[in-house]
Amino acid sequence: MNEGVAKRARCATCLRAQSACICRWITQVAPRAALLVLQHPLEVANAKNSARLLHLSVAGSVLAVGERFDVDELDALLHADGRVPVLLYPDTAGDSLLPAPPPFLSPAPEQVRLVVLDATWRKSRKMLYLNPALQALARLALRDVAPSNYRIRKAHAPHQLSSLEAAALALAQLEGDGVLIQPLLDAFDGFVEQQAAYTPHLNSG
Repeated sequence: MNEGVAKRARCATCLRAQSACICRWITQVAPRAALLVLQHPLEVANAKNSARLLHLSVAGSVLAVGERFDVDELDALLHADGRVPVLLYPDTAGDSLLPAPPPFLSPAPEQVRLVVLDATWRKSRKMLYLNPALQALARLALRDVAPSNYRIRKAHAPHQLSSLEAAALALAQLEGDGVLIQPLLDAFDGFVEQQAAYTPHLNSG
């Protein structure tokens, strides 16, 4: 019985089983821009999900779980401390069900809150449909994106990034400083290697 309890023991920080703890990869970075991660409930228990590591690694970041958020609670999350929220999301100009977002006016990083939707592409679109406050946000699109190192999850395209990779690149874009977020990408590489070790076929070839 004790052995079974030990196997089920969870790390209080990363919320994973002790045997799969990812805390060794946490390396704190402190960007001037704030970070809000809105995580779809289906991602919470996914061992390959990178949002928890992202949250633990970015000082002052907030992670909230939900699909349809309470209007007042979401408003408070988006506009806390008087910051300007900007949504990290690709162009949806061809989607007739979504209004055109306002332009992103590039305020100073210390005035910005980067909002990241942690979900599959399909679920992130649903989150956008269900939360008008997110539809009303200016958008930030990534530039010059290299292929993802997220080989532990299926992607529809080489440039489809993990939440951690996308957020790190967006923060670098906002800050104008790629060096600042390099520890995040290094941590992600370690995380991917750890998860790949549980799936031998990912290490072949």
